[in-house]
Amino acid sequence: MARRAVEAALAGGADYADARVVVLRHQSLSARNGDLDSLVDSEQAGLGIRALHGSSWGFYAVAELGNAAARRAGERAAEIARASAMVSGPKMPLADVPVVTDRYETPHQEDPFSISTGEKADLVVGVTDLLRETEGVALARAGVTFWDTEKWFVSSQGHEIFQHLVESGCGMSAMAVGEDETQIRSYPQSFGQFETGGYEVVRRWDMPSAAPRIAEEAVALLRADPCPSGEMDLILEGSQLALQIHESVGHAIELDRILGWEAAFAGTSFLELPNLGSFRYGSDLMNVTADATLPGALGTFGYDDEGTPAQRVDIVREGVWVGVLSGRDSAALAGVNPGGMVRADGYNRLPMVRMTNVGLLPGSGSLEEIIADTRRGVLMSTNRSWSIDDKRLNFQFGCEIAWEIVDGRKGRMLKNPTYTGITPRFWASLDRVAGEEEWVHWGTPNCGKGQPMQVAHTGHSAAPARFRNVRVGVRA
Repeated sequence: MARRAVEAALAGGADYADARVVVLRHQSLSARNGDLDSLVDSEQAGLGIRALHGSSWGFYAVAELGNAAARRAGERAAEIARASAMVSGPKMPLADVPVVTDRYETPHQEDPFSISTGEKADLVVGVTDLLRETEGVALARAGVTFWDTEKWFVSSQGHEIFQHLVESGCGMSAMAVGEDETQIRSYPQSFGQFETGGYEVVRRWDMPSAAPRIAEEAVALLRADPCPSGEMDLILEGSQLALQIHESVGHAIELDRILGWEAAFAGTSFLELPNLGSFRYGSDLMNVTADATLPGALGTFGYDDEGTPAQRVDIVREGVWVGVLSGRDSAALAGVNPGGMVRADGYNRLPMVRMTNVGLLPGSGSLEEIIADTRRGVLMSTNRSWSIDDKRLNFQFGCEIAWEIVDGRKGRMLKNPTYTGITPRFWASLDRVAGEEEWVHWGTPNCGKGQPMQVAHTGHSAAPARFRNVRVGVRA
């Protein structure tokens, strides 16, 4: 069917075309206070095709699978491309990529869809029961989510690629309600943890074992002192640092934003292409890569939705901005190598530049050693809120919980912690990063971009890190 669509687009005048047939199954279960709250088990299938004519793309998708529908989609995509090219412009170049015939499957041990619905339901309901065993927990939630995606990709240059992607995740939260406030603790991070892999991902994060601690911390936060205000050292645990990377690095380095092609939903970027290779993004300890080959990370695959192979690309090297997230068209215009970073949210969305696994490489030592090396500061954990401007420059984050650090010791619990900064100034203050033993591939399953909005699954590898003299305790 993908071949038929491409052939029809070429016959309709396209200079280039590629098509994807996608079959996606999605399942999620959630529980609330001892009851199964929702069960979703859905499947969708369809074909989407891009056609390039001169300066412009055309895209068309159909929700029916068959050769006649595929040919009709190809014809329509070429027609749209021809109409778009009536607005004059230079011919759109495409950077060269290897033309391959290949198959890729996510390494996984247990097919999550082979696990009975009853077992999954018992897990999430049981976790909420465990959370509510702690007196003071008013609302307990838990959930699991799975995706199984099959993709067939064909291009007019000769690509023929099949991929089978398996993604799994889980999460829970406990909310405690006081006289005039509520406090929440989440695990493994504020919206759960998601990875490429099977049901073994859920087993590994072992929500039942973590439930008592999470519940106790939620209740204890009601009695905790507020986070102090002022400039001090800030230590971020891994999942909060992952979101910091996502917002202040990941979106800013998307080449379509830098070129001004994309401004919807999350704005553009403060970065300017002429400064690639020279702009100081952060301290010498800041080493960021976009690596779609990391085993188990949520932004891992074999090929992107243009047929470009997954790869590791340096983004920031010893504090200097050296790389971008690109597609074949944007890479050709910018004079960089295509990084395999174009993906679509299902068959009926136009592929666009998306993050893969954008992460901060580990340093050395442990979180405990960083704390012992800190005279006065705050350790913050688990995101609760975020705000960043349309240039990805000025930001403020709130976390669920924090602890005061005095003379190298972790002290009293603090509630409602926040911090604020300016992106390059903040990253310039980075002076410690924990080692590989604490490096986790955190998953973000809800990255929004574009109009109509698309949701991407991205990964952000991070270990705890320290930033000097950061403004904390700021109130919105």
